[in-house]
Amino acid sequence: MSNERIRTYEGIFLFPQSATANLQEAADHVKSILDRCGATIVSFRKWDDRRLAYEVQGNKRGVYFLAYFTAPTSALVEIERRCNLSEELLRMMITSAEHIPAEIIEANEGQEDLATEIKLRGEKSTESGSKSASKVSRKSKTEQIKTAEPEATDEPSDAEENSPKPTKEVSTEA
Repeated sequence: MSNERIRTYEGIFLFPQSATANLQEAADHVKSILDRCGATIVSFRKWDDRRLAYEVQGNKRGVYFLAYFTAPTSALVEIERRCNLSEELLRMMITSAEHIPAEIIEANEGQEDLATEIKLRGEKSTESGSKSASKVSRKSKTEQIKTAEPEATDEPSDAEENSPKPTKEVSTEA
């Protein structure tokens, strides 16, 4: 057994804004990189979706994921290498988190919140997909004309109320 030291690290991973379309895929990508390198995730969450200070590979906005993990010190080089080779990640930064109390690390656990956000985004996309599908329906020419005409109502419209009323002409012929 080796005498290798296991430390706690804080990693921030930046994805392009297009990752918001599939947050689960982005989260799984980070987790798989860490798992392949022998890291154990202590806390993981979507940190923020924000405008970048400057363009990074043509992206003006990005999605950040925050991870606290434990890993052997030798695994850090492999984690950084895999992140740099990843075509999905824009940037990453890993620092030592030895000075951060365990309570703060545990308080940053956000996997349940992330799962809820992914579920809500999925529901919104299916709703918007069904709405756009219902808007695109084939109607015959006569149906389109009928729906374009205003429906008849018992109440007069604003234009009818403001127009002068015709008066009855009374004939004086006998």
